[in-house]
Amino acid sequence: MSPPLDSCPALVLNADFRPLSYFPLSLWSWQDTVKAVFLDRVNIISVYDRVVRSPTAEIRIPSVISLKEYIPATRRPAFTRFNVFLRDHFCCQYCGEPFPTQELTFDHVIPRSRGGRTTWDNVVTSCSACNLAKGNRLPHVCGMIPLSPPFQPTVFQLQENGRAFPPNFLHESWRDFLYWDTELDPF
Repeated sequence: MSPPLDSCPALVLNADFRPLSYFPLSLWSWQDTVKAVFLDRVNIISVYDRVVRSPTAEIRIPSVISLKEYIPATRRPAFTRFNVFLRDHFCCQYCGEPFPTQELTFDHVIPRSRGGRTTWDNVVTSCSACNLAKGNRLPHVCGMIPLSPPFQPTVFQLQENGRAFPPNFLHESWRDFLYWDTELDPF
């Protein structure tokens, strides 16, 4: 039995055959993928065992595509809550425990009430309990020093961190493109 169409996203690779993004993984819906194929913007690398038909055409749903034109990576990542969590590996920088995204917040190392700014160099990932315990005090006053000092990551660092958090669904045709530089198990 073939998979439902909604569970047939395509892994999108840049023209150099690397994913546009690892976390979140660069995926397009089957509709966007088919449209890009017909507009000749992508190459089909691999397909699902699923076909869609129109009155005049039939196409197997692509599972991996590559862009025909290379898109250079941005030089500096956007400062977002999610990227702060990704930089810090989804771990509270005070207690060191990992948490799901919905249980994390970020903390101003130097509180805003004391002149701290909302920048890469002053914000760390925090769980709610640690954020509440620290309050608006300075780290040396309350004894809560971040495990890793805050810093502005590169796009490459965020991509590498993202690779440590595989998505819930990985089609077998994607594996060669996501983990091509990891050590293989010996036979």
